Amino acid sequence: MAKKPATIGRKQDGTFKPGQSGNPAGRPVGARHATTLAVEALLEGEHEKLTRTAIDKALEGDTTALRLCLDRIAPARKDSPVSFALPKVESAQDAVSASSALLAAVASGEVTPDEAGRVMALLSAHKVLATVSDLELRIMELEAKT
Repeated sequence: MAKKPATIGRKQDGTFKPGQSGNPAGRPVGARHATTLAVEALLEGEHEKLTRTAIDKALEGDTTALRLCLDRIAPARKDSPVSFALPKVESAQDAVSASSALLAAVASGEVTPDEAGRVMALLSAHKVLATVSDLELRIMELEAKT
């Protein structure tokens, strides 16, 4: 007969109980990996010297060291705010008007196509929520009449 899997820390459906994840007998929360501890031990007290060496090499023209220094000082932005005129969006129809305004902003060069794609995803999600909310309200009104 097959042996049943361990169910310690799990609910009946097999998912973990709140506050439990992975192996309950595993590493405690906040414990650090042995490799991380070893690397930190090797670098103990050398941070300043290593940083100064990297800066000196960058100043001498070493492009790899320069990139390393600049990436730490001013990392590339992953995201930036998008600012353009957008009508108020409260309904699915408003989302259509907003998407037209967004397309006009792309056409005029106010917004990049990539930025517009991210904003359009937000508008689409909002449109779905507005539609579902409207349908829910209609169903509630119909149920109240019967």
